[in-house]
Amino acid sequence: MNKVILVGNLTKDPELTTTNSGVSLCKFTLAVQRRFAGSDGEREADFLPIIVWRGQADNCYKYLKKGSKCSISGSIQTRSYDAPDGTRRYITEIVADEVEFITTKNGGDDETPANEKPVGEKKEDVVAKFEPIDDDNLPF
Repeated sequence: MNKVILVGNLTKDPELTTTNSGVSLCKFTLAVQRRFAGSDGEREADFLPIIVWRGQADNCYKYLKKGSKCSISGSIQTRSYDAPDGTRRYITEIVADEVEFITTKNGGDDETPANEKPVGEKKEDVVAKFEPIDDDNLPF
């Protein structure tokens, strides 16, 4: 069985490319903290390359950015290539089947992409509509 589940933060903005046949491919690195702290009390992190395909790749590029927290479910894949100096290089990466956005590009829990302006009222206008509540009327 080859299954991995990770929760972490993006180390940089995701990169979106397409294959020659037009299939979307999104790449990013996920920083995942280790379970235990080291001898100095600091928790170390692993920096894992993530690959996402097709429609999910488009969504990752649209809604994730550096620092965004997300969870990944997928499989580990290792590939190799010959470097220009003649050595064989190996790359291990996570191919994501599912990506859940824990924080979005705006840093909040809403679904509005950062490159789109929210439609509707400004935050100040909404806050101005709130009415003060007397503490004696609270149910707790």
